[in-house]
Amino acid sequence: MVFLNGEFIPKDQASISVMDRGFLFGDGVYEVIPVYNNQIFRLDEHLERLQNSLDSTHITNPYKKDQWQKILLELLKHSAEKNQSLYLQVTRGVDSIRKHSFDELTATVFIESNPLIPRTKTELEKGYCAITQPDFRWERCDIKATSLLANIMYSQQAKQHQAEEVILHRDDQITEGATSNVFIIKDNTLFTHPTGKHILSGITRDLVLESANACSIQVNQTAFSITDLMAADEVWISSSTREIMPITKIDNQLINKGQIGEHWSQVYDHYQQLKYA
Repeated sequence: MVFLNGEFIPKDQASISVMDRGFLFGDGVYEVIPVYNNQIFRLDEHLERLQNSLDSTHITNPYKKDQWQKILLELLKHSAEKNQSLYLQVTRGVDSIRKHSFDELTATVFIESNPLIPRTKTELEKGYCAITQPDFRWERCDIKATSLLANIMYSQQAKQHQAEEVILHRDDQITEGATSNVFIIKDNTLFTHPTGKHILSGITRDLVLESANACSIQVNQTAFSITDLMAADEVWISSSTREIMPITKIDNQLINKGQIGEHWSQVYDHYQQLKYA
């Protein structure tokens, strides 16, 4: 069952117009929201980021906060899974002809839910591989836009290299992953790129910082270089579905001799507590 433009319908019966600007141009925004034990996790923060993306793209928000919550909770009732991942997409809507400029249209709203099965701590402790690539995306990575061709190309590169993620850099400075935020630990301090137009302000990113502070780990939101990345004591990536993942090899070079670090373990444990608080 999915939600499409005010209706709950079976997924195989859901359809949109070929003139929808989301289909034609990727003219829309989205959110991915985790659900743990039937509780929507950090919904307020996700809806705030959705509003920021809508404002940045001049798409009118079709629902108020309480309406979004009601729709999402109703959709969750159609699944027996306690842990789910909600995908929420808002496009500018259906136009009469294909043109780049736009008029005020009625937004198309699509929401689906899929089972969420986070990796266990034991699985994560094995560590994961990443590769680095220049960041050739546009200058508004802070907008969670559906036009993700660059991210798709990066993710395919990762797949071809049997890597978990592509870590991106601009002018020698690490920005983020193709589908994640990036962190390093050096000398007991956690570093991550500051918020701005070159990264998505991840909800999980904020929770990592919150957890690090709770674990008495110093946090420094400042840009760091490729050299810093490769010389780090620990490297992590984060996203709503991956949670917090340790990276132990980058471009075939081991990080921390291929071992996860104690700081990751502490922050991971605290994050798990937040999920069910």
